[in-house]
Amino acid sequence: MSNNQKLEKACKDALAQFEKIGDEQFYDIRSKLEFVLGSYGFDGNPVGLLEYAKKSSDILKKYKQNYPRKVSQKLLDTIDSAVEGYKKDKK
Repeated sequence: MSNNQKLEKACKDALAQFEKIGDEQFYDIRSKLEFVLGSYGFDGNPVGLLEYAKKSSDILKKYKQNYPRKVSQKLLDTIDSAVEGYKKDKK
């Protein structure tokens, strides 16, 4: 699986998690994730995926502090790993 595919999967997983949580405070990040996933599918440029994977990770980590059972560490690790893998690939 390429780093771009890992980023795409990480964003899809983050989106699914935000939808599962169902809190309206995540409406904005959900819509942005949907947009960048659609954009990536159209043009193949992963820059938006990278940006929103990072933002999703930060938001989910903060949420996990208050609700530790609602966000798995595995999901966070997957997102962070995809971001780091992409960064290393671009150096």
